[in-house]
Amino acid sequence: MDLTRAEWSALRDKTPLPLSAAEVEQLRGLGDVIDLDEVRDIYLPLSRLLNLYVGATDGLRGALNTFLGEKGSQSGTPFVIGVAGSVAVGKSTVARLLQALLSRWPEHPRVELVTTDGFLLPTKELQARGLMSRKGFPESYDRRALTRFVADIKAGKAEVSAPVYSHLIYDIVPDEELTVRRPDILIVEGLNVLQPALPGKDGRTRVGLADYFDFSVYVDARTEDIEQWYLNRFGKLRRTAFQDPSSYFRKYTQVSEEEALDYARTMWRTINKPNLVENIAPTRGRATLILRKGPDHKVQRLSLRKL
Repeated sequence: MDLTRAEWSALRDKTPLPLSAAEVEQLRGLGDVIDLDEVRDIYLPLSRLLNLYVGATDGLRGALNTFLGEKGSQSGTPFVIGVAGSVAVGKSTVARLLQALLSRWPEHPRVELVTTDGFLLPTKELQARGLMSRKGFPESYDRRALTRFVADIKAGKAEVSAPVYSHLIYDIVPDEELTVRRPDILIVEGLNVLQPALPGKDGRTRVGLADYFDFSVYVDARTEDIEQWYLNRFGKLRRTAFQDPSSYFRKYTQVSEEEALDYARTMWRTINKPNLVENIAPTRGRATLILRKGPDHKVQRLSLRKL
C-alpha cells in the first residue's frame, strides 16, 4: 500500500506529540534534518501503528493461550522491531525517535535499542580474515551471536548481554557490555538486519535474525542522495569527533579538506555503495514499512505491507 506524506500524516489521528524541539535535537544524527514537523507527520503515525501492532500481538497471544488451555499457555515476550538501511541514510535517528516515542505509550514503557555494530568482529579478527575493507558487509559480523542475542530476548530471558562498539576507536570496546533486561519492546538497528539466513552446510534453511522481528522498517533514498549525505557527514565529523586524539580517523584532520573528502569518496565507492547495492537494498522488499526520503532528508512516500 503506497501512501503519500499527506495521506500518512493524516493517520496519526489525535496522537499527542510527546517530544519537544530540544529532545528531537538530541535524538537526531549528524547531518540529519528531522524536526518537529517531521516527527509529527511521519513518526507519530508510525508510533500509533506500532502501538496497535503490539496490542494486536498481545490479543493474539491471549487467543492462543485460550486455545492451548493448561497444556501450553505462554507469557508475554518482547515485541521486536528491525530498522534497516544504508550508511548515512538516517536509520539510527529513526530508531532513536521510535524508542523515545514508543516509551511514552503507557502500555509498553520499557523500550530498548540495540545496534548491530556491537556484533562486528573485532579489528584484529577482521584483519586476520582480510575483511577490513569489507567492514559492514554481512561477513564482517558475528551473525550467530547476534541472532542468538535476539532469540534469547524474544524467549524472555531475564538478562541478555551484547558487546559494545565505539565509533571513536572504530572497534569493539574491551570488557564492556550492554545488558538488556526483559523489555516490552526491542528495537534492533543495523545495515543488514533484514537479510535472510544463510543455508547450513547440510543445505537446510536456518532461522535468521529477521525471523524474530514482529515489524520492520527500511529507510530508503536514492543512492546519489545517500552518497552526498555521507560526504557531508564525513566533513562535519572531520571538524568535530575526528579531532579527538583517540579517534581512529584523526589522521584525516591532518590533511587538506579535499584530500580527506577524496578518502571519503573512495570509502563510499569501494565499500559503502557496493554493500548497499549488493546486500542492503535487496532486502528492502522484506520490510513491513518502507520510508522513502527525498534529497532534503524528509520522508516523501511510504509503502506499508498489507496483511
